[in-house]
Amino acid sequence: MKTRILTGIVAFLVFLPFLIFSETIAFPIAMFICAVISTFEMMRCIGVHKNLWLTLPLYAVAAASPIMMRLVGAESYLPVAIAVVLLLMLYALSVTVFSHGKLNILQSSTALTVGLYIIAGFTAMVYLHDFHEGGKYLYLLSFIGAWVTDSFAYFAGRLFGRHKLIPDVSPKKTVEGSIGGMLFCVAAFVGFAFLYNALWRGEGTALPVWLMAVIGLLTSIVSQVGDLAMSVIKRQFGIKDYGKIFPGHGGFLDRFDSVLAVAVVLAVAFGIATGFAIL
Repeated sequence: MKTRILTGIVAFLVFLPFLIFSETIAFPIAMFICAVISTFEMMRCIGVHKNLWLTLPLYAVAAASPIMMRLVGAESYLPVAIAVVLLLMLYALSVTVFSHGKLNILQSSTALTVGLYIIAGFTAMVYLHDFHEGGKYLYLLSFIGAWVTDSFAYFAGRLFGRHKLIPDVSPKKTVEGSIGGMLFCVAAFVGFAFLYNALWRGEGTALPVWLMAVIGLLTSIVSQVGDLAMSVIKRQFGIKDYGKIFPGHGGFLDRFDSVLAVAVVLAVAFGIATGFAIL
């Protein structure tokens, strides 16, 4: 536990400058580094990391996507992103066909699906920062939602846990812990709304407290599903952690598994709210 806490503190201090200077190119650079490393960890888990024909295009997209989101903006980048996804689908199938049996369709499909999910998550964080005048604060909810849910689900589970949530996937998670994580995440999002409206919104639209409560609940559910989904993959391929770069925590994916899911859902939720002029 001590190693886990110390590693978490050091990792946060290393990452903090990128958050402080999030309005510069440093933030999307940090996201592309995380995206490339996380994509590699997933490819290694699946067992296709040595197949460069399949993986190199994914690494290239992982590196380019967060940078392009910052440089050209979501409105211009989204059509390009859709085209890239469609071409990657065709390309992955072609690589499988011409691999002469060295690559099966399950491996290539899993690599493509989860690789694009990872890339989308890190790119969504750049979008959340840039989509709105208050985005320089709102993107932090990706981390707040995931880590509040994870932390308080752990403590609530330790204190009150009696009923297993999904023991086949994660034996230690409990229903009581899950509910505790949801309650505290909603409270954190409501508290964030009050803080944002009081200190940061300037002349912009206030964050509706009711909306933030709903998004907080959705975020917590998605955070737990994202965590469990990554656990399913690890169990499927027989590994404990995706990496060893963070002692006591594992790899980048072990730290960002929930954050990725939250970032994608928040990007969609805030995008819809902006479209309906709620934000």
